Amino acid sequence: MQEVSRSGAADELRLDALIADLWWRVRLINTDILEEEARAGVFDPVQPTYPLLALNLRARRDNLVATIGVLELRAKSVSEAA
Repeated sequence: MQEVSRSGAADELRLDALIADLWWRVRLINTDILEEEARAGVFDPVQPTYPLLALNLRARRDNLVATIGVLELRAKSVSEAA
């Protein structure tokens, strides 16, 4: 029985570390988006001259944020089960 609780705690720590790492990556991508917008001088994504790289980075960031949401729900269920 004790082995199960150790495994749950380890899973929770791994999920927490993964979530923290993904948030760090989101911050990096946000910085890259700002730099690309500044380089192009266009800050509105609906403008036709908005940089394609910034659009792609926004999509990647949004996907990561959605993934983080799912992982946070999973981490919550793991901590409640422990």
